Amino acid sequence: MNTRGFCIPLSLVLFLAGCHGHSLPAPASAQEVADQHAVLDTEREQLELIPPPSKNRYMSVHTFESWENPYITVQASMLTLHVLIADANTSNYGAGGILRPVGARRQELNISLDKLADAISAVPQSSWPYGRVIALEEAHKTPANAKPQVRRTMETAVNTLNDLGVVVYDLNDGKLQ
Repeated sequence: MNTRGFCIPLSLVLFLAGCHGHSLPAPASAQEVADQHAVLDTEREQLELIPPPSKNRYMSVHTFESWENPYITVQASMLTLHVLIADANTSNYGAGGILRPVGARRQELNISLDKLADAISAVPQSSWPYGRVIALEEAHKTPANAKPQVRRTMETAVNTLNDLGVVVYDLNDGKLQ
């Protein structure tokens, strides 16, 4: 949710974040560094509208199928952002049934690492029921020669998320990072 009170569609996130992307070179001037910090501050302010994480709500979740907040699958050169859009119907009647399947509200976006902050700040506030916490997992069936790159990508993603004020939760280990 942005500061005007309406949700940004995830299709716009896909457009803004890009499906593919190459890492940008390091900034050449102090002005570019200042501009990047200003962008990060803006994204952090948008995320501050989401309440802090509630441990009693998310610490009992141990599977990605049960996880309701956004989560990220880390690959060697790409991230997949999984978002569950909140159900617009507030009644419990028919929830999860044939007329209101949960799977229809799930969206997956492939993003480059340099677009992570943009994508996270564009996720609607209603998609964060546990507060500002995001789960992270390594991609399954990663070849042995790609594991070091996946690990580096994971560390960079964790640092970016922490810079944004988002708590990172490793669902597989049940630990905060």
